[in-house]
Amino acid sequence: MKEDGRNLLARGRVATRLPAQDLERARRFYFEKLGLEPVDERPGGLLYRCDGTEFAVFRSAGASSGAFTQMGWQVDDVEAVVSELRRRGVVFEVVDLPGFRTEDGIAEIEGNYPSKGARGERAAWFRDSEGNLLGIGEPVV
Repeated sequence: MKEDGRNLLARGRVATRLPAQDLERARRFYFEKLGLEPVDERPGGLLYRCDGTEFAVFRSAGASSGAFTQMGWQVDDVEAVVSELRRRGVVFEVVDLPGFRTEDGIAEIEGNYPSKGARGERAAWFRDSEGNLLGIGEPVV
């Protein structure tokens, strides 16, 4: 059967790329604050793996605006993760918008994707050393 081209990317793996103006500063942040070490590196880039997925931090002259979540982790206990990362010096974002606010760094979000089998999500956000906005989420079942 001939491939019609519609599913070409659906069979591929997705991997996030995060810019870093100072790659060594980013390496220290990811190790000291998040406890992550690169599994591989190349000139200008660090590759990390988390539970079968991967992301790369690459040297860039540009910077992200940090206006949106660029990458997120789904965790089993967002409170425990936030607590541990705070202990390591991670600063969590404060959000205070109508109908959407963080309390002690964590937001309660109504709704979720039906395929995830959850009714909502608890989430928190922080910035890495390069200004990239990263998130942590726990599905609420």
